[in-house]
Amino acid sequence: MSDGSDTPMEVHKTREPQYQHALDIRDKYGAARLGILSNQTWHDDPRHLLFVLARYKFVAKMLSGKQSVLEIGCGDAFYNRIVLQEVGELCSIDFDVTFANDIEDRMEERWRTDHRVHDMLSGPVDGMFDAAYAIDVIEHIPAEHELRFMSNITQSLDEHGVLIVGTPSVNSQVYASVDSKRGHVNCKDHQQLKELMLMYFHNAFIFSMNDEVVHTGFYPMAHYLFAVCVGKRPAIS
Repeated sequence: MSDGSDTPMEVHKTREPQYQHALDIRDKYGAARLGILSNQTWHDDPRHLLFVLARYKFVAKMLSGKQSVLEIGCGDAFYNRIVLQEVGELCSIDFDVTFANDIEDRMEERWRTDHRVHDMLSGPVDGMFDAAYAIDVIEHIPAEHELRFMSNITQSLDEHGVLIVGTPSVNSQVYASVDSKRGHVNCKDHQQLKELMLMYFHNAFIFSMNDEVVHTGFYPMAHYLFAVCVGKRPAIS
């Protein structure tokens, strides 16, 4: 800001007092920064940031009141404080140590989570959780490993544990970028997703999602799918 001269004015107060808290937060904690993956999204496709935020909001509302929640494949964990607003404790795992280092570097005490380096294909997570979610993960798991992936998740859940899985639909892949297709080795349609979830849960409710809107519309036109799973089945031998 300038007073009309060549020397910028130093601003310590906002003109409207209700905005002063924004300056106080900046001065006390500094300006927040995006994580590694969310930063890339903001640079390449800002709208997609909104879509991912909406996915986390859906999970947060579905799991509201749960006390111990597991996030599988957290990436840079930029979005998970949305879930943390609604649950007691959150444990976030990813198999990439690069993301874990970035998470710790950005961690704020108010939003602290238990984040660990763990590959869900290697075994269950230590501890027991009353809910778990995996957003944009299962499509990266080769089909030949998906049963082990699901088994290790369910072994990490208590008797009444809930699981939410979000994934791009196979129908959406014709519009996916080259980079996305490189990692999306196991996209499913709604029926395939439901059949997999029903192997491990008595109930699997499938929702459609387009952009930031979750709905119960026509599955083949959904860009994204959510499975909300309840009623854990006995372990598959």
